[in-house]
Formats: sequence, structure tokens, C-alpha cells
Amino acid sequence: MSNATAAQSFTQAITIKLREPARARNLELFLLVIACGICAGAMVLVQLGTKGRLFDQSVLWVGGGILGLALVMHVVLRVVAKNADPFILPIALVLNGIGIAEIYRIDVHNGLSGWDAIGVKQIVWTMLAMVLAIITLVAVRNHRFLQRYRYIFMALTIVLLLLPMLPGIGTNIGGARVWIKIGPFSFQPGELAKITMALFFAGYLVTARDSLSIVGKKFLGMTFPRARDLGPILVMWGAAMAVLVFQRDLGTALLYFGLFLVMIYVATARISWVAIGLTLFIGGALVAQSLLEYVRGRFEQWLDPFNQEVFSRDTQASYQLVQGLFGFANGGITGTGLGQGRPYIPPVANADYIVASLGEELGLIGVFAILALFIVFASRGIRVGFMAQDDFGKLLGVGFGFIIALQVFVVVGGITRIIPVTGLTTPFMAAGGSSLIANWIIAAMLLRLTDAIPAEQRVQQGAIPAASGRSARATRKERRR
Repeated sequence: MSNATAAQSFTQAITIKLREPARARNLELFLLVIACGICAGAMVLVQLGTKGRLFDQSVLWVGGGILGLALVMHVVLRVVAKNADPFILPIALVLNGIGIAEIYRIDVHNGLSGWDAIGVKQIVWTMLAMVLAIITLVAVRNHRFLQRYRYIFMALTIVLLLLPMLPGIGTNIGGARVWIKIGPFSFQPGELAKITMALFFAGYLVTARDSLSIVGKKFLGMTFPRARDLGPILVMWGAAMAVLVFQRDLGTALLYFGLFLVMIYVATARISWVAIGLTLFIGGALVAQSLLEYVRGRFEQWLDPFNQEVFSRDTQASYQLVQGLFGFANGGITGTGLGQGRPYIPPVANADYIVASLGEELGLIGVFAILALFIVFASRGIRVGFMAQDDFGKLLGVGFGFIIALQVFVVVGGITRIIPVTGLTTPFMAAGGSSLIANWIIAAMLLRLTDAIPAEQRVQQGAIPAASGRSARATRKERRR
């Protein structure tokens, strides 16, 4: 048997193993067990690395609640979404668990314990987020009905974006006015806005796709839309610029506008929309860079973070960027080991710079593994765009997958100086309840979308197809021949 034939047989064997929904759920359970082991092992390594012994078993018990909720979610999927993708839940759990372990490691150095520890709060937020994800799975039995409420989602998006600007509840944290504070609780409504925005875009573009993709004039080989059809992209450009100017949040503005560009390109397949959108955003960013000191400072730190003049103007931002780079360098290829590095040195190491913290203790290999998990997670959503039968589901899948992918690119790109630092958080990993809730709801929606893909289409695309025992036996006989 040749190497090519052997590789093909191995691929077919793996495909057959994933064909029936019950086997897919068994695969998910198997992956969940591995994910639970990784999460528990990370917490144990943190304690052994920092103190040389298990000194706080209560954290392990509290973390057990997350693992229990993951099993509950698995059971719910067996009942309400039997054909859902088996990789999404385990990947989300692993990323969340590794993030909690690193946050807890920073808490140990800072001497925080009990409810004062950010890691314990992160565990509680994770449990709440997973409960909301389970509710989403049960409540949204068919994603198509959401399309009729697209204008309600538009109104919700506007309200969520305006909330931080209201006096009395809006508050400025870390130089950006994107938070609301009610009593002891603070929340970032923009995290939920990215979900409602994706739902509105998908519903709107399904109905307006023909006028946006067919009508227009050709110029330089591209078909440009009519002036009146430019309305939506101009509105989104204005919203993104408003977030940039009034809320001082470059990352969120980039996320919102990038989401719209990708979804409108998927809906219309016209590169002219992307060209217009990128021109508008880059032009707006350059104008903001010249007029707004906040944006200009981000560009200067990106271009020359070691410059003493830049450092003296914004000590914390430049210091954070430089120390993050030093952390990566100290970690090297294999890292210092969980609990044995110094990831607490950069400011906000458990939130904005948690990737740099993990880069020091897990090394380049660990960071690549984490990025690979994000790539697989995002690809499961983008795959919906190729397999879903309805246009609304396709756009939603691509939109949700792109939200995760773009956030990771912006965060990692900023820390490694590929692009300016923007202040976005790493999905599932960074400290913060609003981000966790939004990302777990996105995971639940992706599970619902993948469950709606017909079995025949899954067979054609090679993604967890459903097959009878007879077809499996026939395939095995064909392999033997």
C-alpha cells in the first residue's frame, strides 16, 4: 500500500468515526475530559510552581463547578442540538481554563485570595456565562426566527453603544469610556453590542443583498454601489468614528467596522465594498491620529516604544508594551513554566496583556498552541458560511467566527507590535465578566448554527456527517479491497 493510499485510508477512518451524531457527542465528551484535565493540571502547576505545594484546594473545588457546568452543557447538547459541532465546547473550556489559571497565578503574587482574588471572580463570571450559554441553546431552537427582529437588534446596538456616554452610569477606566457602573458592578455593554450588531447585519444584508451586489457603476474593473446604497457603510463608518472619538476605544471601533466589512463582502461578493470601507476607515484613523492625542500616542508607542520622549509622555502604555516584549523574550521557546515566571510585571497583565503573561510561562510553543485553538474555533464558525442552507445562518456563522478571529489578531498583533495596541481583550482568557458572557453566548450561537446544517451537506463537506451503519460497513469493505 502506498503512502498516499495509507493517508487516504486513515482520513476515511477518522471521517467514519465522526459520522453519526451519537459518535460526535461521544467525541465531544472525550474532548471535554481532556479539556478538564488540562484546566485542572494548569491550576495544580500554578500552585506547585509558586509555592511548591497545593496550598489552596478551595480554588480547585470552585473550579470544579465550571467542569460540572461543561458536562451539563454537554447533556443539553445531546437533547437540543445533537448535530452541533463537537469541537467548539471543549476548545472554549480549555481557553477559559488556561486564562483562569494564569489570572490566579498573578493573584498569588499579588497576595490576593478569597473573593478579593480576580481569579475567583473570573470563575464566578465563567459559571454565569456558561449558564447564559445553556439558556441561549434552549431558548434559540431555530436561529432563523431571529431574522425578523433585525431592527430591534439595531436599536439594541445603538442603546448599548450610547450607555457609556450617559452621565451617572458611564465611567472611564483605563482611558476609555466604554464601561457602565451601577453600584459595585461594572459592565462593558459594547461586548454585547457586537452580538446584536452581527444579528442586525445578517438580517439586513439578507434583505438588501440584491441592491447592494447587482446595482452600480463599473470603474477600474470594479462595480461600485450607488450613492444611496452607500448609506449603511457610511452609518457604520460614522458609528466607528464616534466610538473612536468619544469613547477613546480604537480596538472596538476597528472590531465593529471590520465585522460590517466582512459580512457585506460575504453577502455581496463585491470587492468594491471592501475597498471603499478600508479607504474610509484608514482615512478616518489617519485624521484621528493627527487630531486626537490619544490615537497619536498609540501610533508613537507602536513605532518606537523605546523612545525616551514617547516613554515620558505616556509612561504606563510604553512601559506595558516594552515589558510585554521582555516577557516573550524571557519565555523563549518552551517558557519558564506555570508559576515560575514573572508575568505580573506589565500593567493589567491579567487582562489586556494576558497573552504576554502566557507567552512568558508557556513559551512560543504554548502561545502557538493557544493560537491554533483559536484558529480551529473561528474556523468552525466560518465553515457555517460554506455549509448552511439559509443565507441568514451563513452570515451569522461567518460574523461570529470573524469576531473571535479579529479580536485575537488585534490583541496579539498589538502585543507583538504588528499593529498599534488597541485595548481589546483576548476572548475567553482575559479577566472581565462582560467579555466572558459575550464570548460564551457566541459559542452557544455557533453550536446552534452548526446543529442546523443538514446531514447531507455535512457529508459533502466532510464535517461530522451522519451515516448509517450500512454505509460505514460498506466503506470499511471498500477500504479492505
